[in-house]
Amino acid sequence: MPHDYPHDWEADVVLRDGSVAQVRPIRPDDAPAIQDFHERQSDESIYLRFFAPLKRLSEKDLHRFTHVDYDRRVALVMESRGALVGVARYDMLDDTRAECAFNVSDTFQGRGIGSVLLEHLAAIGRENGVQEFLADVLPQNRKMLSVFTDAGFEVSHHFDDGVVALSFRIEQTQQSQAVRTAREQRAEAVSVRALLAPSSVAVVGVSERPEAVGRGIFEHLVAGGFAGDLYAVNSHQHKELAEHRVYASVAELPGPVDLAVLAVPAGSVHDVVLGCADLGVKALLVVAAGFAEAGEEGARLQRELLTTVRRHGMRIVGPNSFGLINTRPEVRLNASFAPEMPRSGSLGLFSQSGALGIAVLDSAARRGLGLSDFVSAGNRVDVSGNDIMQFWIDDESTRAVGLYLESMGNPRKFSRIARRLSERKPVIVVKSAASAYGVPPGHRVRTTRVGSAAFGSMLRQAGVLRVENVHQLLDVGQLVVHQPIPRGNRVAVVGNSDALNALAADAAIGSSLEVVHGPVNLPPDVSPDGAERALEAAFADPDVDSVITGFVQTGIGQGVAIARTLSRVAAPHDKPCITTFLGIKGLSDELSGGATTDGRAKVVPSYAMPEDGVVALAAATQYGAWRATDRGELVMPDGIDAVSAEAMIGRVLNGSPGGRPLQPDEVAELLAAYGVTVWPVIPVSTEDEAVEAAQTLGYPVVVKSVSPLVRRSPITAVRADLRHESALRDAFTALDERLRPLHANRLVVQGMANPGIPCILATGEDPLFGPVVSFSLAGAPTVMGDVGYRIPPLAEGDVRDLVDSVRAAPLLHGQDGSAPIDRAALEDLIARLSVLAENLPEVASLTLDAVNVHPDGLEVLGATATVAPSALRADAGRRALGVPPACGGT
Repeated sequence: MPHDYPHDWEADVVLRDGSVAQVRPIRPDDAPAIQDFHERQSDESIYLRFFAPLKRLSEKDLHRFTHVDYDRRVALVMESRGALVGVARYDMLDDTRAECAFNVSDTFQGRGIGSVLLEHLAAIGRENGVQEFLADVLPQNRKMLSVFTDAGFEVSHHFDDGVVALSFRIEQTQQSQAVRTAREQRAEAVSVRALLAPSSVAVVGVSERPEAVGRGIFEHLVAGGFAGDLYAVNSHQHKELAEHRVYASVAELPGPVDLAVLAVPAGSVHDVVLGCADLGVKALLVVAAGFAEAGEEGARLQRELLTTVRRHGMRIVGPNSFGLINTRPEVRLNASFAPEMPRSGSLGLFSQSGALGIAVLDSAARRGLGLSDFVSAGNRVDVSGNDIMQFWIDDESTRAVGLYLESMGNPRKFSRIARRLSERKPVIVVKSAASAYGVPPGHRVRTTRVGSAAFGSMLRQAGVLRVENVHQLLDVGQLVVHQPIPRGNRVAVVGNSDALNALAADAAIGSSLEVVHGPVNLPPDVSPDGAERALEAAFADPDVDSVITGFVQTGIGQGVAIARTLSRVAAPHDKPCITTFLGIKGLSDELSGGATTDGRAKVVPSYAMPEDGVVALAAATQYGAWRATDRGELVMPDGIDAVSAEAMIGRVLNGSPGGRPLQPDEVAELLAAYGVTVWPVIPVSTEDEAVEAAQTLGYPVVVKSVSPLVRRSPITAVRADLRHESALRDAFTALDERLRPLHANRLVVQGMANPGIPCILATGEDPLFGPVVSFSLAGAPTVMGDVGYRIPPLAEGDVRDLVDSVRAAPLLHGQDGSAPIDRAALEDLIARLSVLAENLPEVASLTLDAVNVHPDGLEVLGATATVAPSALRADAGRRALGVPPACGGT
């Protein structure tokens, strides 16, 4: 292994057919594999790559191809199931341009290998300072031409001596990112389909003992009516079981297998996986325990398991998983511990907890709430909620998604995928804990320094609805699956109980809903006709967006009759309706009233108490508002010189490899590259130096302390609006005498800014979240924790939401006749800071601790920054299956 071999460039990737392959830098010992790869190629492929009929590569060529410096000459190889199937390389032509070339195995054409290699090569090129790729392609090489032109880059080309000469800049654009995201989603969805919709399943470990895990899962598959081919495997039993032959090993199975369920002891899993790999199994479900949750030896087995599975191109759920369920009639998969197949429906559920999985299924069954899929990730060594969401994005059977998360290994990818999913259907999340104490055994995650506030902001940014527990998840789920999404926050309250109506109205107001119709207090013994008239009036009111109802049964049969009336009245209206129907919780036949315009079964959900229903309705209303808001394009301010900023940081890290705080002039240089001007400050230690500084800057000036102590303590440390020398001398002397005993007399002189509102903007490179941007008003709001967070990259709407997310935001809009601040200037500054944070992971922290905003613009009066070597982000700018520390999952 070369001493400078870049391990960070290694990645597992999902190909177009759903299989997993490995991308890594080339090594000198790859020479035999490169020669073998070349000799297996067709004459046509060799000619298209080398423009000549080279039957065999020379030793000189092999050495040149496999010996690179990983800087000016870079080469990547892709392996699938241990075989080399693709090669990509670039060679620098000058300081900014590189010539690139690709070669894909004939037997792997059409699987997206060229596209993946281009993504990775371009990302590495950007890291190494390459700005433009050039390539020469024969006109008949249409597949390679399409790899370049379909990647989302702006490709220019011309014919030169019978060759198509291509060139394109490789910086990421919105189009190239969109292409990468779409390709990633399609590939990962295909890989999950083998898990959730297999055409064949083999259960390994089907014992004669009725209580054995494998036997139970096999019987659940049989009882659930699995629609595909089903096989039982057990090395110690060869009798028929439920009219199914029991095979001694997977090698004896008569046909291909999409999904293998492994219910064998942890120590036996590896050998079974190898047998599955030989058979060509696409996906694995490991229900066995005894892995990372059981200690260090189990963690070693789990790492070995993931390595083996990935190397052989498979996906895996688990280990220690509760199982998989797909209720669709054409599949009927119950590969889980659940003894009964749940009711078929439109809510997809993902749980990291097996125990909570049981509770979720049981609660959904009691409510009569149908599911499309249920997935238990277990230790989530590979497949995670991110992968399942990729599948649900285009799944028409799933109308809403619920996720129970105990930990999160890749929030950046989660945010990106969840936003795409939320644009199509509601996503509801229960996050069990925000601290390390909530991480279950077996889950390996990165630490975080920003706490739960950033996590909640990330969910809101992605349109995800966060609820407190499983019951609220299902409360919201049964509403958004069976009722229209609210178009606004105006509600009507109708019912035959004054008490229920009052509770509903109070809860609505407390949840930021506006009661515009009612409460309409009907008589306790209201007839179905009387209820129908009141309900029709509420639904017909053009000012009403949602209808809240509540009924108490006072006579035999009255409740059933009114329930049927309510469902009949609500059915034709495109407004959601909830009810508190004492005696009914969840969904019932009496409350079912047909279908909505988009085909979903329209059922009025009933809640135990009005407050429960209102919480669910408020969440649905919040989601409706998010989906209706135009969030705009990703922010890309003009006037950014990213190359200069990267060069400056490179110089700093070359001199200080471990990183260090930047000097004030370096901070100013960094920010200037992103179009941000920092007002100069001049350090002073005497009155005369202060006067000299003021003469340089021009009066009026400010003298202030920049000691860290004054930021943490309520100490007067600034004298402003000093318009002449005597005032400056008096101010300097007073501050120096006051602060010297505290060792806080680090004084500076700065120009006097316009009167305004002080704000703080900051970014930090978090080990878990990557870049995080924060905003607050300086002073008491910051001390009291009134800080907003967002995760870059930011859209225009995200920037607006960040400013409005702090409770003190009304101060920016003008108070007591004062003019509002220049929002455009503030939002532009946030946008520039977010792009800097996204582009430069080496900026460990950057704080604009004195941003003065006012009606005529803003001034950045102070800034500090620290740079440090960057670790590989969990969601880098190229497709890859992430692996947190100790192979805990993605």
